[in-house]
Amino acid sequence: MPEPLIELRGICQSFDGHVVLNDANLTICPGDAVAILGPSGTGKSTILRIIAGLQVPDAGEVYINGKLREGPVDDIEHTIRMSMVFQQAALFDSLTVSENVGFFLFQNSRLPSSRICQLVNEKLEMVGLPGTGDLYPAQLSGGMRKRVSFARAILDDPDDPADDPQILLYDEPTAGLDPIASTVIEELILELQKTSGCETYAIVTHQHSTIRRTGQRLVLFYNGKVQWEGKAEDLDNPTDPYVRQFLSGEIHGPMEIVDHQF
Repeated sequence: MPEPLIELRGICQSFDGHVVLNDANLTICPGDAVAILGPSGTGKSTILRIIAGLQVPDAGEVYINGKLREGPVDDIEHTIRMSMVFQQAALFDSLTVSENVGFFLFQNSRLPSSRICQLVNEKLEMVGLPGTGDLYPAQLSGGMRKRVSFARAILDDPDDPADDPQILLYDEPTAGLDPIASTVIEELILELQKTSGCETYAIVTHQHSTIRRTGQRLVLFYNGKVQWEGKAEDLDNPTDPYVRQFLSGEIHGPMEIVDHQF
């Protein structure tokens, strides 16, 4: 077994007295395509934020390439580059597509603007959006905005090997999209795993087509921890009661309705 790229041990997280994660464990190895499942409010997005260093857990340990992460993410000496695709794309409305995609390099690299624009155009081509650089987010469909956020996530500085993302984090990338737009995004996720140079990803999703197309390893969270782990083919004849309820959408079962969104 390769050394885990990401390892969460005994993670606990509460918000306003509501326990979201309770002694949760998760391991992601290089090349993994992990789909994080579970009903709303069970801490799936919180897991992504903790992995990315955007959220510091109340308790537990986060290991990156076998090294314990301590303190703010900016202070880590031994770290890896991660990129995150947010559920609502999180684009700047006042910036063009090119400015959104190249934002990090424009702000943090020494590359000339012409070179950054070239790299941006390459990534837009890769996600199927050539010629859209001068448009603004308001001029794009929901699916197009998602793809712009993908282009931003995989953009890196070719002159800086440490800037290459080693894991992509997707938070509900197909939420709110019609079936055809969802298929486009799902196929893009698989294509980027082959062509972007980043083979590892974790994806939070409720959508069954996204789970089956993009999840090679599935983990189902409920009650603050992983209740089940398996593969996409295990969904065909599920024996686990949590999986059966999740797939069927039944109200009655081991999982209760949760109103909180975390």
